[in-house]
Amino acid sequence: MTSETPALKGAERIAAYLKTLPDQPGVYRMLNAAGDVLYVGKAKSLKKRVSSYARGGVHTDRLTRMVAETAEMLFVTTASEIEALLLESNLIKQLKPRYNVSYRDDKSFPNILLREDHAFPQLLKHRGAKSAKGIYFGPFASAGAVNRTLNTLQRAFLLRSCSDSVFESRTRPCLLFQIKRCSAPCVNRIDLVVLREHLPRSRTVRLKEHEITHEIKEPRRREHPLDTALAKTVRILGKAFCQIIAHEGGGDGAAGGDAEPASDE
Repeated sequence: MTSETPALKGAERIAAYLKTLPDQPGVYRMLNAAGDVLYVGKAKSLKKRVSSYARGGVHTDRLTRMVAETAEMLFVTTASEIEALLLESNLIKQLKPRYNVSYRDDKSFPNILLREDHAFPQLLKHRGAKSAKGIYFGPFASAGAVNRTLNTLQRAFLLRSCSDSVFESRTRPCLLFQIKRCSAPCVNRIDLVVLREHLPRSRTVRLKEHEITHEIKEPRRREHPLDTALAKTVRILGKAFCQIIAHEGGGDGAAGGDAEPASDE
């Protein structure tokens, strides 16, 4: 009677995937013998990230337990690291893996929020629960990507970024108005009706790689002088959006989870 060869598990099972893994960005899932998802992570290079799990010997106790429980891995390659980040974020929220504890609520990923619970909308960087009324863009791979994109959006749409208390107390335009990043609604430098005409345009921005809507590329011209200036600005910034979005996955400080080893990426 022949005995069955026991199935590989742990670091040996993980190492078995290395021969076929590409050196591309993507998302990976680690499963236990029962098929439960232990962990979801993203990587700039799937091959390098998985090899760091297979090496062993340099992991924390928690990571060592996770590796030991791993009986199977699933992989999805993506066109860019930002696509991997978005897919990872969605999978973590959907699957709630045990080893992604601090990332289940998406609090570690920054977003851009277009607030719409005030007469004059506010554009700002946001982290945490999405409880405020408005439109959320993101998540972003890093705080640097958020700041670059936020600066570009301010230049394109001239929406305020100040808090409500600062807004109510202003008696003259701030520096952002001087450098053409705000329309100074706090001191009535722009009419509320005119601002509301421009707001739908800011909603058309979709922060995905190489995707800019028709209205951003070919903005409509209206009678108001501000609209003419905005139209010219938006056309000039069209290429800038693509460049910013293409670099969102640069990873200057963002981590894909709380159970990732140091890697060679």
